[in-house]
Amino acid sequence: MPQRWSLFPVLLVLVLIGLALFGDKGVLRALQAGRQRDALQREVQGGEEANDALRREIEALRSDRRHIESIARRELGMVKEDELVYQFSSGKKDLEKGQGGSHASKSPGGPKESPQED
Repeated sequence: MPQRWSLFPVLLVLVLIGLALFGDKGVLRALQAGRQRDALQREVQGGEEANDALRREIEALRSDRRHIESIARRELGMVKEDELVYQFSSGKKDLEKGQGGSHASKSPGGPKESPQED
């Protein structure tokens, strides 16, 4: 019997250490929760930065005509009435086919000028 009683405190300590490390409120769970909190904070920070960028974009679209013009030019290919647009092809395939070079045209609806090949 004396040997059994001397083993009991050791087992009790091992069980308590196991619960402290691996239990629902254990050290490992706390470390995991801390890492998850940090990841969520980074995600929130990224979302806030994206929201700020979108707010600036909205404000520019509401008040800055040059910003609207640059978007219309870039995304819709729009040009002013009196502008001359040059389009250059840089593809190797176009050069091999004899389609390289530049094309000039006035704004949409105007006559197109193309260089004549001899």
